[in-house]
This record gives sequence, C-alpha cells and structure tokens, in this order.
Amino acid sequence: MGIGGIGLSAFARLLKARGYLVSGCDEHLSELTAQLEREGIAVAHCHDPSHVQGVNVLIASEAVSKNHPELEAARQAEVEVRPRMALLKELLSASPSIGVVGTHGKTTTTSMIAVALMGAGLDPAALVGGIVPEFGPQKTGTGQGGSNARIGAGPFVAEVDESDRNFQYAVCQTAVFTNAEDDHVGGAEGSELATYWPSVEEQHAAFARFVAQAERVLYCADWPGLDSFVVGHPDALTYGASEGSTYRAVNIRPDESGTTFDVERRGERLGEARVGLPGTHNVLNALAALAVTDLYGGAFGPAAAALAAFRGPGRRWQHIGTLKGALIVDDYAHNATKVAAAVQAARQTGRRVRVVFQPHRYLRTQQSWPRLAESLMSADEVLILDIAAASEVPIEGIHATLISERLRENGHKAARYYPRREDAVAYLRGSARPGDIIVTMGAGDVWKVARELAKDAP
Repeated sequence: MGIGGIGLSAFARLLKARGYLVSGCDEHLSELTAQLEREGIAVAHCHDPSHVQGVNVLIASEAVSKNHPELEAARQAEVEVRPRMALLKELLSASPSIGVVGTHGKTTTTSMIAVALMGAGLDPAALVGGIVPEFGPQKTGTGQGGSNARIGAGPFVAEVDESDRNFQYAVCQTAVFTNAEDDHVGGAEGSELATYWPSVEEQHAAFARFVAQAERVLYCADWPGLDSFVVGHPDALTYGASEGSTYRAVNIRPDESGTTFDVERRGERLGEARVGLPGTHNVLNALAALAVTDLYGGAFGPAAAALAAFRGPGRRWQHIGTLKGALIVDDYAHNATKVAAAVQAARQTGRRVRVVFQPHRYLRTQQSWPRLAESLMSADEVLILDIAAASEVPIEGIHATLISERLRENGHKAARYYPRREDAVAYLRGSARPGDIIVTMGAGDVWKVARELAKDAP
C-alpha cells in the first residue's frame, strides 16, 4: 500500500528482483507508478479491500491508518501485515549491510556510498529515498533517468528513515551516522501515524540504540556531540575535517562547481577526491562514502573517480537547466540546517543567489520559522511561497509571511512573499540574467517552479 511513494516503490523493485510476485496500490498514480508497471509490477489506483485476495504479505506505509479497510480485510483474511520498517530490518539482517541514519544528508550519503561501491566493483544492492541516475535507465516525473533501488550481489546499503519510530530496532553491519538534530519531533499526540517523535530525547535515544546494535559505526566527527551517542561502542570510527578523524578530508579546495580534497586514513594519505556538488556538507557525504568503500575492501582510486562523476540524486542539488544565462537548481532542503547548507552551496558558485523557498508543514514552520529565516539571510534574494501542508491541518497564526517578515526585520533587502506561484515564475522570467543561480528549495511542489523556468529557456 502506497507503492507510489519513493520508499515503498524501491522496496517493490528490490523484492521483484529477488523473485517475489509484487503488486501495489496508491491513491495517486504518477510517472513513477507507470514506470513500475512497465517493469512488471501491477499497480491499482486507489485502495480497496479486494486487493488482499491471493496475497501472502501486505506491506503498508506508515502513512496508512491502522484502521484502514484494506488493512482490516488483510487481518480478517489472516494475511500477514508487515510494516515497511520490519521489511527493511529483514533486508539489513540478510547480508553485509550499511544503514545510513541522521536528520540530514541521508539520501545523498546513501547514494554516494552506493556509487562509490559500484566504482570499486563491489556490486552493491541499494535502497534510496531519491532517484539515482547511476542505478538505471528508468525515467520519472523529474525528467531524470535512474531508479531508487539497485540490484546487486554485494553489500546492501540503505537509507534508514528516522521519521519511522521503528527504525531503532533494525540491525545492520555498519551504521553510518551523519548528524542528529530535532527534525520530525512533536505533534504526534492522538495520531495513528508515526511521522513525529514526542520529544527530541526519545528520538536521540533511538539513534543511540540503532548505532549500538550495529557491528561497526562510522560517525561524523564534525557534528557537535555525536560522539555521545556511541560511548562504549567496541568499533566506532569517525569521518570529517576535524583533526583526529579516522578518515579525514584535508587540503579542501572549493570552486564554483564542486570541491577537491585529499583523504587520509589515520594520517596516511589515500589519495585525491572530488565531489561535483558544492557545499562543505557534500565533502563530508563523499568522505563517508569513501570511508565505507575502504572498510569493505574497495580500491580508493576507482571509487573516487565514480564520485567525481556523480551529480546527485533527484531533488538534491539537481541541475534543471538555464534561463537567460541563469543556472536553475532544485533542492529538497526544507529545514533550517538543510536550507543553510544549500544557500552556502549556492554562494560557492560565485553567482547571485536567488532562492525560491516553500515552507513544509505547518508544525515544522511553527517550530522553526525564525531559524528558517536566519538560514536564508545570506541569499541575495528570497522569494517565499505558501506553506506546503502535506495533509496537515492549518495552525492558526502560522503562515509563510512569518519568514519573509522576519527576513526584512533582520535587514534583508530583497525578501518577498508570493501568494501565487505563477507571479513568482513571471517575476523570475523577466529578471533572470547571466551570473544568477536560481535555487528552488522545499519538500513540497516548489520543484515545479524550476521546471517552468527551464521550460522557457531557448
């Protein structure tokens, strides 16, 4: 159920490749569900109790109510109902595995690990919350070829989503721990959905439990306080630019299109690497990927070469096109830390930074609108769209203008709210010029702005 989602569609592909007969249903058909059908996976529109006839196992997204008629029909028919995370737990336990956790950077880091392992000839299997061009020729609604799953005989690398509270019970061979903040916290009272944690303390305790169960943990030394999560672990390694890191990025040389750096392992130089995505966060993501490849016996040179050619998964610093010489980029950044990192990456290009930001969810905006405004301050221009509700009920007094007004209060000279997306598109069409970078940011449908602008390019 919910097979059109980026996570469950990847599971469907992996299971089909392993010989299972797989079908699914979704409220919303899309190019992704159409592609699944072209791959031999039957997809039904909407949900219906009749779907469980002849089914052995029903895998349900956490976004599906536990009292949904289709789930009730499955239970009455004694069909096993297996949560998504229970399936991931099985997959991680079945083979040498790498589980990537953290509140930021999971999709990009998981993708990079898989690409580096591929470059080193280790033939990984992978499950990612985004479309990775290197995984296959499929076409999706993003216009980018690729897939969110890779079928391979080597180590299994998976993005482990902390918004699902059951992630803490999964066990992997190597846990890659990128960071820990307070995303997906609050607002779950009275809800059947496991989208939010009651408190940051409970979420962080779950992170600690996940990494403690792994045979080995590789965590980011540059993220403050992350070492407290791994106290007492018998095999804890670090990566980062910080002195003393097990795997360290040194001699970091950023330029307008990416960053070149050297990699050391316990002080021994392994070689030169490059990431073709700007931003210091992507140096760390790439370093984690090279560290994992080294831990699994892969050669540094071909892994580094594969990463140098990597341009990112869909909606993670995705180059959409150009307009009048302006570069158009789309990014999934939707919380303050991710937005600040994306703005920093845009500044690295040396262009005039013009951001179109769509806040995501009323609760997240209520919790973090001052931080979101602060994270956008270094952009040259900020266009704020209305909040993408993501099925949430509006919260009184919470509006996108909180961010635009705070930006102006803090002294930003070019921050404006656009209640109509088409007006923002028209303004950018008329004002784009060479030397600009226009970055659409958010987890909603702000990506449509980037594509509308690129469509207008000659």
